[in-house]
Amino acid sequence: MDLKPVIGISMGDPFGNGPEITVKSLSDSSVYEKSRPVVVGDRSSMEYAAAVAERLGGQKLKLNVIKDISEAKFEFGTIDLIDMGLVRDEDIPHNEEGGMPAPFGIGATAIGGEAAFSYVVKVIELAMKGDIDATVTNALSKEAINMAGHHYSGHTEIYAEYTGTDKYTMMLAHEELRVVHVSTHVSLREACDRVKKDRVLDCIRIADRACRALGIKSPKIGVAGLNPHCGENGMFGTEEINEIQPAIDEALKEGINIPEKKPTPPDTVFSKAIGGWYDIVVAMYHDQGHIPLKVKGFVYDRDKNAWQAVAGVNVTLGLPIIRASVDHGTGFGHAGSGHANELSLKNAMSYAIRLAENREVQA
Repeated sequence: MDLKPVIGISMGDPFGNGPEITVKSLSDSSVYEKSRPVVVGDRSSMEYAAAVAERLGGQKLKLNVIKDISEAKFEFGTIDLIDMGLVRDEDIPHNEEGGMPAPFGIGATAIGGEAAFSYVVKVIELAMKGDIDATVTNALSKEAINMAGHHYSGHTEIYAEYTGTDKYTMMLAHEELRVVHVSTHVSLREACDRVKKDRVLDCIRIADRACRALGIKSPKIGVAGLNPHCGENGMFGTEEINEIQPAIDEALKEGINIPEKKPTPPDTVFSKAIGGWYDIVVAMYHDQGHIPLKVKGFVYDRDKNAWQAVAGVNVTLGLPIIRASVDHGTGFGHAGSGHANELSLKNAMSYAIRLAENREVQA
């Protein structure tokens, strides 16, 4: 019996970079040595992406269109695809310039939003039924899914609703730098208002459990302050005194390892984490956590006018199922050209596999 985890991959917006990077990722035989991947998307998009990849020197891949996981072959060279039938062949613009594939030139659309949303819901359903062991998501457009009538601010909120989860948070990871967030997709003004003891404590607990799920036996957790210099004893704000420190004190009583036993100034906490002081950092808001991760994982080559690396993983913690994702957007401006970078998706798959394997061990 093949005990490698079954990984369900949602294709992302059909007019974005998801189809391309899915094909590129599944062109790597090592993916099949560690897992059994299956894609949820549309045949039309995946066929086009596979043809473009082959034309640009990639491996020739076949599609195995299935209706049920039991029909999957899980063989390298064949992509198992649950075809949702939402995007027609004529919806995909087959643009060419000088004989080479060219970008679609399509941005956010209701069609793309509806399709991307449906793929996500399907992989969630498969995971909740136990048909797959983990889910991995390609990028969708928040604008597009809202145009389609699905009013969510992102994947995280979709997963929370469809799994019935109240306490959850986002973890970003690149190599050994990991960050969880007290708040994500809200205004900065609202993010400050959300720094409350109970929420900070929930995130500390979730961060501790996440590290243990990754096989880290005694996680070291850094908790960022909200204000410059952690408020300087109330001179620049009192959130550290009134909300963050009480959460840390409670977590310490529970045996959670917070080495400094107090909030760490936001301008040094990530450098300390990269240096090995912490296994994970609790950030107070979206950009506080995202900026250091993307400075480390995203590498732009100015001479080539292209991203040399787009690395990083987004994991939703606190769910009853595993969800890892790319940490970049849909790339509408370049989608269709075959030049999208697949590194983030491969990293997300590696994280999903690691979490699934550790879950099996713990069970």
